[in-house]
Amino acid sequence: MKKVLVTGAGGLIGSEAVSFFCEKDFEVIGIDNNMREYFFGKQGSVLWNISALKEKHSNFTHLTTDIRVHKEVEKVFKKHSFDLIIHTAAQPSHDWAAKEPYTDFAVNAQGTLVLLENTRQHCPEAVFIFLSTNKVYGDRPNELSLIEQETRYELPADHRYYNGIDESMSIDQCKHSLFGASKAAADIITQEYGRYFNMKTAVFRGGCLTGRQHSGVELHGFLSYLVKAIVHGLPYTIYGYKGKQVRDNICAYDVVNACYEFYKAPRIAEVYNIGGSRYSNISMREAISYIEAKTKKKANVKYSEQARSGDHMWYISDVSKFNSHYPAWNFSTTIEGLLDQMCECELHKIKSS
Repeated sequence: MKKVLVTGAGGLIGSEAVSFFCEKDFEVIGIDNNMREYFFGKQGSVLWNISALKEKHSNFTHLTTDIRVHKEVEKVFKKHSFDLIIHTAAQPSHDWAAKEPYTDFAVNAQGTLVLLENTRQHCPEAVFIFLSTNKVYGDRPNELSLIEQETRYELPADHRYYNGIDESMSIDQCKHSLFGASKAAADIITQEYGRYFNMKTAVFRGGCLTGRQHSGVELHGFLSYLVKAIVHGLPYTIYGYKGKQVRDNICAYDVVNACYEFYKAPRIAEVYNIGGSRYSNISMREAISYIEAKTKKKANVKYSEQARSGDHMWYISDVSKFNSHYPAWNFSTTIEGLLDQMCECELHKIKSS
């Protein structure tokens, strides 16, 4: 039986990966010490998700290993020989990173190094996939020739990045946020282990990753938390850009399916932008209008002129490089489909309570 290690196993992508590979008869070892609750409070806890995974999948084993601690991680690698490592564990928030920079960097950068070195020492032939972020590009996308429209910012149709930002955009000499910087460090070290040690590593620079199992909170999880706020009547603050900032959104299943495609035909030190692309994107204003219409509830919106430091006005991923390498992969869910699923899930919670 093939064996996969999933870090951040209770989170959005991690839990989807656990289910995906358990259903393909892999033995799945999941690491998650619920630091999300430390980051975001009880509403950020993923214990409910871990419990559901343990109940559903007999071939899933959950560990509370701290990925920052080499000796703890080494014990896992000495006990298990992995064919695949999917590293999704992270401190994921711009704003939170500035509160505790040491913790943010230790989780995002040091934790990744610990996992890479243990992979090199104990299972160097394994495939290693790191879930990075579009925030490694910092605020450079804000330098694009954006046009202000009624509900969104947009690029001219003849712009080189109209179909999305590709991997050629520089990640250097721009403002990233401390979170973006720690993820960039992990991103580069993952590439380096591939190039320097000839390991099968991949970096997936995600746009907005979302889905029904997302424990969205105010500081992280744009669509998930927005749906929760509108359905439950919570105040929601839009930070800057007139609410016209644009994000592409991709469902967790499509991200994990991309990991599977890479695993089946791995390459050395690859970098891919992975997001909803032109297929699935939306602005803040457009999302609010859609959710209000779907749920028949009015959003309680506040507006702050101050944008989040290093935040993007417009970000759409160009996934053509990944598609060219793995043409069997495609999207399964539109932005409307994603929002419908999340709205129905939150409305069901109200009916069930």
